[in-house]
Amino acid sequence: MPQLTIELDHEDDGRWIAEIRALPGALCYGATKEEASRKVEAPALRILADRVESGADVPEVAGAFLLHPA
Repeated sequence: MPQLTIELDHEDDGRWIAEIRALPGALCYGATKEEASRKVEAPALRILADRVESGADVPEVAGAFLLHPA
């Protein structure tokens, strides 16, 4: 399964911003880089879930689920 890269930047006001550029809208602020990187995972998962639910191609989760034969 491909991994998504979290990019971190330190803002002038002291906050950290975490962004996953491969998923537009996956962006969060935190007091520390650890907090920001942890917090950005939730919107990233929501974006991926919305794409799966709508039937879009989502290579980021390819191979994450296996269909058990009945």
